[in-house]
Amino acid sequence: MIQEEFLNWANQWQRSFIHEACANVGRLAQVPTLAQRAQRVRKGVSPSEIVYEEDRLKLRHYQREDKPKFRTPVVVVYALVNRPYILDLKPGRSVVAHFIERGFDTYLVDWGVPTYADRHLTFDDYVNGYLLNVMDYLRERTGVESLNILAYCMGGTMSAMFSALHPERVKNLILMAAPIDFSGRDGLLNVWTQQEHFDVDKFIDAFGNCPADFLQSSFLMLRPIGNLVEKPVNFIENLHDEKFIDDFLTTETWLNDNIPVPGEIFREFVKYLYQKNLLVRNRMPVGKHIVNLKDIVCPVLNIMAGKDDLVPCSQGMPFTDLVGSTDRRTILLEGSGHVGLAIGGRAQKEVWPTATEWLAERNA
Repeated sequence: MIQEEFLNWANQWQRSFIHEACANVGRLAQVPTLAQRAQRVRKGVSPSEIVYEEDRLKLRHYQREDKPKFRTPVVVVYALVNRPYILDLKPGRSVVAHFIERGFDTYLVDWGVPTYADRHLTFDDYVNGYLLNVMDYLRERTGVESLNILAYCMGGTMSAMFSALHPERVKNLILMAAPIDFSGRDGLLNVWTQQEHFDVDKFIDAFGNCPADFLQSSFLMLRPIGNLVEKPVNFIENLHDEKFIDDFLTTETWLNDNIPVPGEIFREFVKYLYQKNLLVRNRMPVGKHIVNLKDIVCPVLNIMAGKDDLVPCSQGMPFTDLVGSTDRRTILLEGSGHVGLAIGGRAQKEVWPTATEWLAERNA
């Protein structure tokens, strides 16, 4: 009896070993093509043209075969960290495509890559300079008085400031994983950036701009086991899956396509927001102005991800109740992370059809 059980176990082990060995051969066969496939990854898939430029900034206009259904355009405002094509990553995983297909005339603000010469740029330069100029250009181009804004992450923080300082130019405001309230300590970035741990003045005085590799390393360490152990193991185990490899290479291309952040606005972001939390206290200085979130009176849609390590819900959730608008709504996608809110399958099915319909109702 014992001998029979041992033989059965040995046979099962042998079959498993052969199966796994064959699978590993198949996985290894994919390795020589990975570098070439990574180089072929497209950075943004929806056809577009540049219609406005200022310094590093480029304004993309997404082309369409028919006329827009709605007169008022959507202006997508991205963060100063990484590149904006995460919002138009690939077919079936594009936030931009949802708005185009729903009938909106869609534009995207690409801030470009800052150089050492841009180290002195501040919130005032971006909010009351570049973004204001983009909005005024589009008002003149389209003939409308106010525009719809969709803003992601740090771009949402800047767009909230803009909407409070220039309410007459904003018809509807959609924020996506935007950090607003920095009082909590449930996010590691909130802890790491506290004054007792991080001297931002010495840091920026030394480097000029915030280096891209510093930001990338910080983001990786938010989930060190997931990013440095689980992700590579999962990649190796799925080398045989063509769809998985395509999604993985596309996403990783974006994740590692880092850019620096201009020094002064990084200094302001850390000091005024992470350390002093001035925005929710209506004491945030932007040039000669003080931002009061109660001055935001347009309809507001606040979208957040339930498992966001970069912008925890505690940073974004309070915004809905801090504005002066009476037309406001919150969408929380449970189980999703920061990037998943843009490219995740559930977000494509549950969030963006709802968001585009919300905006369509307010543009009818």
